[in-house]
Amino acid sequence: MCRAASTQAQSSVTLSCCLRLSACIPVVRLVSRKIARNTLVIMSYCIVGAGMAGLAAARRVLEVGGEVTIFERMDQIGGTWIYTDEVGVDRYGLPVHTSMYRGLRTNLPKEVMGYPDFPIPAQRASYIVSEDILSFLRLYADRYDIKRHIKFEHHVVQIHPTDGCRWMVEVENLTTHQRQQFVFDFLFICNGHYHTPNVPDVPGRHSFRGEQLHSHDYRCTEHYKDKAVLVIGAGPSGMDIALELAKTASRVTISHHMDLLTFPFPSNLSQQTDVSVLTETGAKFTNGKEESFNVILYCTGFRYSFPFLGDDCGVRVQHNHVQPLYKHCININHPTMAFIGLPYYVCAAQMMDLQVRFCLQYFTGRQRLPSTTTMLDDMVQETEDRFLRGFKRHQAHMMGPEQGRYYDDLARTAGIETIAPVMTKLHNESSQRFVDDLIHFRDDVFKIVDDEYFEYVKE
Repeated sequence: MCRAASTQAQSSVTLSCCLRLSACIPVVRLVSRKIARNTLVIMSYCIVGAGMAGLAAARRVLEVGGEVTIFERMDQIGGTWIYTDEVGVDRYGLPVHTSMYRGLRTNLPKEVMGYPDFPIPAQRASYIVSEDILSFLRLYADRYDIKRHIKFEHHVVQIHPTDGCRWMVEVENLTTHQRQQFVFDFLFICNGHYHTPNVPDVPGRHSFRGEQLHSHDYRCTEHYKDKAVLVIGAGPSGMDIALELAKTASRVTISHHMDLLTFPFPSNLSQQTDVSVLTETGAKFTNGKEESFNVILYCTGFRYSFPFLGDDCGVRVQHNHVQPLYKHCININHPTMAFIGLPYYVCAAQMMDLQVRFCLQYFTGRQRLPSTTTMLDDMVQETEDRFLRGFKRHQAHMMGPEQGRYYDDLARTAGIETIAPVMTKLHNESSQRFVDDLIHFRDDVFKIVDDEYFEYVKE
């Protein structure tokens, strides 16, 4: 019922920390360090989260011979792809992590959603159900023997740097309520960014007497049968949910500030301008019109949130910009910490794998990081360049049509293989199809021809 609302390494690495200002720049050598006869030191990696990003990180760390521990607060892998009827808080009193709703089909073709060397298994449809993505992630975890490194139902409480340039991670075992502290050499933060709702402070919000919720707590259409629903926000989730609601609701209105959407809507689905104020019974819009509603559903995105990171970790989130990060990944103040999966409107699994490989070039010593000043200058320059190209402050990690620039920059900087250009081309093409034909775009079927080209099998 739905509710509203490690393998032992053949070689090891040693680590020394230097340049102690606010940063700790690792100098890593690909040699063995003996602390006793015939004893090798293996670098330890903590990974927060066992979703798509965490699995990518684990696979690549194991590949280079690192020791991996993954802390996952849920009882299975998959992160945001896990469906649950729970909303609000879970059985442990923690905010429900997943935003998955019943019946979701991907809004990107599966051909761009697999890992570079581990595609989603073949099936006729390109746009597949969420359960198929979850099954794919389980296949990936099994293929690389990742599950034995995961501590399920373990909630990361706090993380702090140690004096020795390592990381203290305090974790609560949710089933026993016991807390334990661990120390690691490196950190991959992979907790995703579709878990903390961004709810705008709309004037009159506290006056409305009906039901209000964020899409994070939306689960199924049945709850909205015969109701009038206002959907605020016309991004991918807002449009998708609005179309689903139109199947059972008496009336659905989408409020947004984009140009008028011109594709054919169901007869009970309409669009309006931005909300100027909410009333007791509905909303007034900036064009002067007013409508009554039973439910207001905010499809207004999510905020990056890392409540377990102490202030001494040297990372802040300002205007939804996680900073200071080198190439949207590496914590410049403490560069043995990296964030995987922050950029959005991307080929997610492909990019996550690339980001992990990028970071490991430095964590394993194959490449040496630039100075703190150089990394900060790079971040500032990239941010200013994005402003000049029309991005807003809150879009600091948005990629979209220009995602290929980011992939190639990562690859070129670290001396690694980039993502096949066909992935960016197909991602951009399918995203445009979403805009052009919201009703029918999921009927499209694509085939990857080679690293450069794809073709339509069906339109």
